[in-house]
Amino acid sequence: MKVLVVDDEAPARERLRRMLDGFDHCVVCGEAATGQEALAGAEQQQPDVLLMDIRMPGMDGLEAARHLQALEQPPAVIFTTAYSDYAIEAFEAHAVDYLLKPVRQERLVEALKNARRLTRAQTESVHVTGDGPGVRQFICVRVHGGLQLVSISDIRYFQADQKYVTVCTPEMQVLVEETLKSLEQEFTGRFLRIHRNALVATAWLAGLDRDAEGHYRVRLQGVAGQLEVSRRHLADVRRCIKALPG
Repeated sequence: MKVLVVDDEAPARERLRRMLDGFDHCVVCGEAATGQEALAGAEQQQPDVLLMDIRMPGMDGLEAARHLQALEQPPAVIFTTAYSDYAIEAFEAHAVDYLLKPVRQERLVEALKNARRLTRAQTESVHVTGDGPGVRQFICVRVHGGLQLVSISDIRYFQADQKYVTVCTPEMQVLVEETLKSLEQEFTGRFLRIHRNALVATAWLAGLDRDAEGHYRVRLQGVAGQLEVSRRHLADVRRCIKALPG
């Protein structure tokens, strides 16, 4: 099995690598220090298993595991962590195993055996819900056949179009297969519903205008166009605009 070792602490990665070197049926195909690096490494190296820490700066292990499911053949995930707090979330995410640091060799062997028994169908059915220790800091999108992370803080709005949602930043517009309802629930407080088909980032709101036909539209920093505001959501938008600094 090809194993990718993910931990933000180099000594922890080295210790796991040394333990894996003694296993004839395993080979370490790479290392990563962050969730972002784990996603890139998984796409490039196509490992069978990730040994991944949960608490890491930026993107944590639970969020990284969620993004990994965008791969055609997502790897099995074995979480390694010094904290027992996330055991429930890990097993709800259908992780193969959850190892507490310092990882004991016999437990690592057991976890790898469980991963080895996974069939391709089982691996592809692994999914992670959004109920981890915090909401996502990134949206994972597919661009030109590869995976790309879009920071939530860069997103100006989400706009629904049939079964897809457009993610808009100053640099790009890309489609994701998510629903506005789920995005609204996950990012409550950061994004505001302005229409049945649109959510806007409150941090980038620049103003509210009314056109000659009486329709209201919001202006967003970094976006050339304007988005229509429905009468149902107009009061909420006005309150948000009034609360803006300056």
